Amino acid sequence: GLTAVSPAAEAAALRERLRSVKHTVLVLSGKGGVGKSTFSALLAHGLAADETKQVALLDIDLCGPSIPKMMGLEGEQVHQSGSGWSPVYVEENLGVMSVGFLLSSPDDAVIWRGPKKNGLIKQFLRDVDWGEIDYLIVDTPPGTSDEHLCIVQYLGAAYVDGAVIITTPQEVSLQDVRKEINFCHKVKLPIIGVVENMSGFICPKCKNESQIFPPTTGGAEKMCQNLNVSLLGKVPLDPQIAKSCDNGQSFLSEAPESPATSSYRSIIQRIQEYCDQHHFQEEKII
Repeated sequence: GLTAVSPAAEAAALRERLRSVKHTVLVLSGKGGVGKSTFSALLAHGLAADETKQVALLDIDLCGPSIPKMMGLEGEQVHQSGSGWSPVYVEENLGVMSVGFLLSSPDDAVIWRGPKKNGLIKQFLRDVDWGEIDYLIVDTPPGTSDEHLCIVQYLGAAYVDGAVIITTPQEVSLQDVRKEINFCHKVKLPIIGVVENMSGFICPKCKNESQIFPPTTGGAEKMCQNLNVSLLGKVPLDPQIAKSCDNGQSFLSEAPESPATSSYRSIIQRIQEYCDQHHFQEEKII
């Protein structure tokens, strides 16, 4: 049977594993369907464009693991080795771990209660052998559920550089983002900033921009000013993004000229700069 591990021993094993991770970024959203996994996937691709950096993408969206498909890894299985589970690699410097790899088919439903979900998240953090990594991107489920509390508790706010919160311009999405921001404040999770996704649509033919989701309350920009949080950028809707994701390809390299790609690049650069500064602060503390 399973041997009971004391919380202290568990925490120590986790710290040991995470010692080799320089930066951890959580990707959060208040609602589903705002493009959070797409953002996580493209953030991982964008960071991994620098071949000197090792990037890891961990998908803990247990009920809707879309990362395997987006990364072109559907049907892959996780391999166990003496040192734990080995991630599935997209590139030499980009490894992925997802609950999707543990299901026998992409259509399997994950119907689990809290403790089992938390057990799996813990296992992902403790047992995946990432090796030395520069960036760990964690794609979380929408909302502020146990999974979030669980990952924040296991990682300890000390191990997370911060959270990136994804929204769309309409008020119903922003309402949930406000909750997400309050959640971060409560659990002392630093907020790197907010990304407004699906922010306008640029017609590929006439290049005119139209608002598909009108920002009736001023969109993310106004909300960020009111709540004193950084707006990292706005990404316009581009049908090619969904197409690339469905084909498991990186939109950034498939559509280098798209306005959405340049938004993504500047957002990714801001996240990198934030992490670099955060790293120096930590060194001072130690």
